[in-house]
Amino acid sequence: MSNHLIVVESPAKAKTMSKYLGKDFTCLASYGHVRDLIPKQGAVETDNGFGMKYQLIEKNKKHVDAIVKAMKKADSLYLATDPDREGEAISWHLYEILRAEEAIDDKPVHRVEFHEITKSAIQHAIESPRQLSENLINAQQARRALDYLVGFNLSPLLWKKVRRGLSAGRVQSPALRLIVEREEEIEKFIAREYWTIQRRQWRARRGNRRRPESRGAGQVASAVGREETAPAQSGAAVHYFHPAAGGLAQARIQRPAHHAHGATALRRRRSRSR
Repeated sequence: MSNHLIVVESPAKAKTMSKYLGKDFTCLASYGHVRDLIPKQGAVETDNGFGMKYQLIEKNKKHVDAIVKAMKKADSLYLATDPDREGEAISWHLYEILRAEEAIDDKPVHRVEFHEITKSAIQHAIESPRQLSENLINAQQARRALDYLVGFNLSPLLWKKVRRGLSAGRVQSPALRLIVEREEEIEKFIAREYWTIQRRQWRARRGNRRRPESRGAGQVASAVGREETAPAQSGAAVHYFHPAAGGLAQARIQRPAHHAHGATALRRRRSRSR
C-alpha cells in the first residue's frame, strides 16, 4: 500500500483533508512558517547577492520534526500550503529542510493548490500537481528582505524617539513618506484662475441653412488656424482666422466668478463674422 505525505499549514485543514483522502495519505500541519531570518545583523548579505541566512523557528520545531519523521516513511510528498507567495515560501522551506535531513532522496515531490476545502477540489488538486514556483518564492524572499533591511534599522530609532515596541517596515515607512509629501504639496499650493472654453460653430448646408455644432476646447485648437491670447476683461472680443468658417471668427470672453477652490467654467460663444 502506498503512503503519501501531504503537508498543509492549518491542523484543522489537515484533519478535514485526512477524511477526504483516505488511508493512503498522511496529513500533517506545519503551523505556519517553519524558518525565518536569523535575528541579528548580517541576516541579509547585501554585498553578496542579497543572500539570506535562515534558522528554524523554535516554536514549530516539534511540528517540523514530525514532518521529517513521517517523510522518511512516505513514498512521496505533496506540499499543499496556501496558494499565495507566503504559502509557496513555506513549501520551499519545508523542501529545503527535508532535503537537508536526507528525508526525500529520490522520492517525488509535488506542489498542489486548492481554493476550497471540498472533496472534489482536493482530489482535483492531487490529480493535477505542479512544481514549486520560483517567482513566488523570490517574491516572498524580497518582501522579507525589505522587512529586515528597513525595519532592522528604523525600528530601534522609533524605540528611542517615540516609544518602545513600535515597528517600521516596508509598508509603514513608504506610507508615512507619501503622507508627508502630500501634506507638503497641500501647504505649497497656490490657487490660480483657469478657463474652460466651448465653441459653437455654424456650418453651411444646402439652402443656406446653418446647423450648429458644439466642440470642446481640445477640438478648437485643431480647427483654429491662429488664436489670440484670451484677454482678462469681461466682454472683450477675440478675432482669429478660422479655416472651417472661411474667414474671421469672433469670440467674447465672460469673466468667471472666483471661489475657494478655483474658477467656474467659462463659456465662449463664437459666431462667424459678417
